[in-house]
Amino acid sequence: MLGWQIAIQVYEGNMTIVHKDGNIHKNADGLSRWPLPNNIDNPACVPEEASPQIPIERISVTDLNTIFFEEVRKSYAQDKNCSILCQSLTKDCKDNSLIHSLDEIWKK
Repeated sequence: MLGWQIAIQVYEGNMTIVHKDGNIHKNADGLSRWPLPNNIDNPACVPEEASPQIPIERISVTDLNTIFFEEVRKSYAQDKNCSILCQSLTKDCKDNSLIHSLDEIWKK
């Protein structure tokens, strides 16, 4: 239940959940039964005065040295298909024949 509440917090202010009486709503699920109050005791409490913000999830920060990136660049240059892709992705590349020179499996 807590997972659902956290998942729909992103849409707070953009959607409204309306209660339907049990006689009308025959397939009621966990979201329509025994809602928790929006107070400090609720672990998923959202204070009313808080402005809606988009959550940032899964930020990964890596500190790799330049030697590693040089090795990656060298390996790209040594591989035919990676080299072609790197050339074709540069913003000043106008040679459309580069893509046609890729191995068939790389064109998909």
